Amino acid sequence: MKKLIIPKEYKSSTDLRQTQKAIKFIKDTFQKKLALALNLERVSAPLFVEESSGLNDDLNGVERPVSFDLKQTGVKAVIVHSLAKWKRMALKLYDFKPGQGLYTDMNAIRRDEETDNLHSIYVDQWDWELIITRKERNLSFLKETVNKIAGVLCDTLAELKREYPQVKTEIKRDVFFISAKELESLYPALSPKERETAVCKEHKTVFIIGIGGALKSGLPHDGRAPDYDDWSLNGDLLVYNDLLREAFEISSMGIRVDAESLSKQLEAASCQERKKYHYHKLILEDKLPLTIGGGIGQSRLCMLLLGKAHIGEVQASLWPSGMREECSKNGINLL
Repeated sequence: MKKLIIPKEYKSSTDLRQTQKAIKFIKDTFQKKLALALNLERVSAPLFVEESSGLNDDLNGVERPVSFDLKQTGVKAVIVHSLAKWKRMALKLYDFKPGQGLYTDMNAIRRDEETDNLHSIYVDQWDWELIITRKERNLSFLKETVNKIAGVLCDTLAELKREYPQVKTEIKRDVFFISAKELESLYPALSPKERETAVCKEHKTVFIIGIGGALKSGLPHDGRAPDYDDWSLNGDLLVYNDLLREAFEISSMGIRVDAESLSKQLEAASCQERKKYHYHKLILEDKLPLTIGGGIGQSRLCMLLLGKAHIGEVQASLWPSGMREECSKNGINLL
């Protein structure tokens, strides 16, 4: 079990029933505003895909997906880790055009997740994807999109506080952009997570650009699969969580790989065997649209806006018995 953070004299601003109502209010409000800001349509998405399709997100490459075989066909299926690849295929299938996109509710089970205040084996997020032009495949467009999402976040918080005046959360609307390389140079003695907290403590709302490729240290800032984000045009949106006194990730997102960046990243990650998958062949042959996309944690968002100390206060999941007991003793009511 990771270190559990227990804020001193913690008391939730909403009781259990108020919390459930507020969760729905936040989710309804945020997804409507996100769809308007990015021109997205809601679509239905799979909970599982065929293992052989290559569509599952490999995350850091070591997490084991939950899998099962189908009685009727014997095909092996895996619960999705995210829909990073599936969404791009769906945009082509549904004949979306540049400037149009989709979003969906993604639910996943990450059996190897180490649980703590922010991490659960159950993942719920909005996965979104937008078709872009070749001219938009640049850092300026990435930043423009990040600013829109940050605006939606702050607008949702403002509506929540009108509905629940006892909520005292504050989020800075202006985003501070910094590359992972710059961040490493700024705090060379700190670990990546410590760097995130340091920069968020100073600038409050931060987007770290360029995650997945090796830095000066020879290590990446954080793990990213080589076959969906372009490692030079992606990043994480973070805010400083005053209650937990650490950086709090809201979204991982980025402009997706094209044929050139996919080839380079598969080679860098020693994953060239993935070129045999249908999805990867379509990218290498320029048969999939160019896109930008990401995931935004639903429980993470509710936890942040409601000022909760633990993600288990806004979602029902399984926790180590020691964690549940410690939370109960300190006024943290896990669902």
